[in-house]
Amino acid sequence: MSKTRWAILGPGVISGNFADSLEHARLGELYAVGSSNADRAAKFAGERGAMVSGTYQEIIERDDVDAVYIGTVHTTHAELAIAALNAGKAVLCEKPITPSLEATAEVIAVAKESGRPFLEAYKFRFGPLADELRSVILRGDIGTPQRLDASFGFAAVERTGRLFEASLAGGAILDVGGYPVSLAVGIAAAAGLTGNGPVLVTGIEGEVDAHDVDLWANADITFGGFVASVHTSIISELTQSARLYGTDGWIDFPDIWGSRSESGTTFTVHPTDGEPRVVVVDAVDPMAAEADAVSLAIAEGRSEVPEMTWDESIIVAAALADWRRGLV
Repeated sequence: MSKTRWAILGPGVISGNFADSLEHARLGELYAVGSSNADRAAKFAGERGAMVSGTYQEIIERDDVDAVYIGTVHTTHAELAIAALNAGKAVLCEKPITPSLEATAEVIAVAKESGRPFLEAYKFRFGPLADELRSVILRGDIGTPQRLDASFGFAAVERTGRLFEASLAGGAILDVGGYPVSLAVGIAAAAGLTGNGPVLVTGIEGEVDAHDVDLWANADITFGGFVASVHTSIISELTQSARLYGTDGWIDFPDIWGSRSESGTTFTVHPTDGEPRVVVVDAVDPMAAEADAVSLAIAEGRSEVPEMTWDESIIVAAALADWRRGLV
């Protein structure tokens, strides 16, 4: 199959990480860069070896661009994603798709109508570790999942920039709280639990600053009989580990999230009726892996990527919205 010609929309820090990762992708390569500022796009393209650059609209309208990666601030995702989908492009959109459930549902509705691949970029869902976790859940190695304890948090160097701007949908929940929520949704989906009644968000606590930005937050998210205790912060470091309890054992994850350049490589399964089993897999570049998942969907004529389905994105968006609402 021919390589996917990728365009990056929004030449910021995370887009630089994606450009680096594309060098490790099997099925795609960086071809174009778009920005609200054409000169900024040209500078990024020159530094990264992209063939063409221009404004967002100029890049989206090009016939020689197959897919776009949206690495802009949260509040601009919907407009760019919809424009790209309507132009016939596949879309890999940084999480969260949008700051609200309603806007996220609108984007996914456009994706369904367009028939083009669309994926929310939760990178930890891609690679051998994620594949092995899904296999463990499907096999019932720890029985039926009952509870997850997971967190993602860091201490921002300065309380400035988009993270601390309410107008840009800053805050801990949307920036990194989606990781433990997405993990919980993925586990519940693999175990067939997401259809067991409404998703409930309870036990909400946290801190909101004078500008209505959530600095840290905790909550319990329930899918039928499965409860995820999730924690997030942008003002303090939180553990990267997680633990999943089932009816017949538990799983320890020492580093479930990995990094932007390397996926996690290990977890330990503790069955109640047997010896612990350490699972060790190879690390991959997770951003390259999610890009290749989009390329594969293009090649196979699919619009969804099974590692992160549209239904799961909707559930995540609903849980994040309720979590944020509970802090007001």
